[in-house]
Amino acid sequence: MVDVSEKDVTLREAAAAGRIEIGRECAELIGYGKIPKGDVLAAARIAGIMGVKKTSELIPLCHSLNITKAEVSLDLDTENGSVSAVCTVRTVGRTGAEMEALTGVSTALLTIYDMCKSVSKKMRIGDIRLIKKSGGRSGLWEERN
Repeated sequence: MVDVSEKDVTLREAAAAGRIEIGRECAELIGYGKIPKGDVLAAARIAGIMGVKKTSELIPLCHSLNITKAEVSLDLDTENGSVSAVCTVRTVGRTGAEMEALTGVSTALLTIYDMCKSVSKKMRIGDIRLIKKSGGRSGLWEERN
């Protein structure tokens, strides 16, 4: 692991985004609460937060962080048959939370896939990326559209 003991302790925040294309029929079933496995969006939110908390166990050499905030927001688009996800993570420490945000959004999207695979096999997860980070030596960085 990289030695971060000389870094300053600062408030650090990271946000990551991603999307899953699920198809219109599947999106409508989610919207009506008709997916056999249950409430897809609620399960995905919880899974995303769990992913944040387990990041250092999944990613080799990733520091374990004291997470002070983990939030997953999901936007169901029935017209285009997709769900967009954003995971925001906050910590006070010596290293950033980018990996936690990326893991959280990935876990949320994978959970949607798992819960909907009985309805459709033709789903596509993608566009997973860091959209914002702040704190530490490098300060604020935001994705530019």
